[in-house]
Amino acid sequence: MHLYLYEPRDDRVVGIAAELRASRIVPMRVADAFFDGDLGLLNRGGQGVRPFLLADGPSVMHHIAKLRDAGCSNPIVIMRDFRNARAAAQTLDHGADDDIVIPLRGVELRSRINSIMRRANGHAAESISIGEVKAYFDGRDPDIAGQRVFLSGREHAIFQHLALNAHKVVTKAAIYDAVYGMVEDQPFDKVIDVYICKIRKKIDAATKSGHRYIETVHGRGYKMSAPERVTT
Repeated sequence: MHLYLYEPRDDRVVGIAAELRASRIVPMRVADAFFDGDLGLLNRGGQGVRPFLLADGPSVMHHIAKLRDAGCSNPIVIMRDFRNARAAAQTLDHGADDDIVIPLRGVELRSRINSIMRRANGHAAESISIGEVKAYFDGRDPDIAGQRVFLSGREHAIFQHLALNAHKVVTKAAIYDAVYGMVEDQPFDKVIDVYICKIRKKIDAATKSGHRYIETVHGRGYKMSAPERVTT
């Protein structure tokens, strides 16, 4: 998981970044100027799933407003030094999705962000069933026709992104960005084809229906969907 980290205090960044990386969260630090740029770029493929972790401060309400005014649906989590119910209520009312008190715990933050993203995609539970495929959003490998299928870290990230967007076409650029991070161009997008091929083989080997769950939509991307009818 990649996220945008806004923490203007240099002495805090090292510890926060270390905690995030320990939970396999890759931070990309941004400064105040970032929020006065063209935030509409965040609405392009893939980047709407990247959360923001914003340190509370004089500018935080401005930054929340700028993101939401630009139409960004990215999850926004505020972190503050001390519990303050009134201030937390204000950030939530202005468009933040969650408000937490440090010390930051990466494992908890990951679960909170996953919960926000699940609900944003219409999934309230910790898992979703797509035909024979049961995808978990808490880090577990999927069950395929009742059998646990082991995925590598990157395979799991791609699989989960497709599962979150089940029955929708997901562009290759969106998958690349969700897994590898924001880049201006993506010269290595063929790597996504390789990972999709590996994931398909693992799913196909475990299914009983013979259905190909990950479909290539030529010129557009990939789509994960269930067969109209599953034979068991």
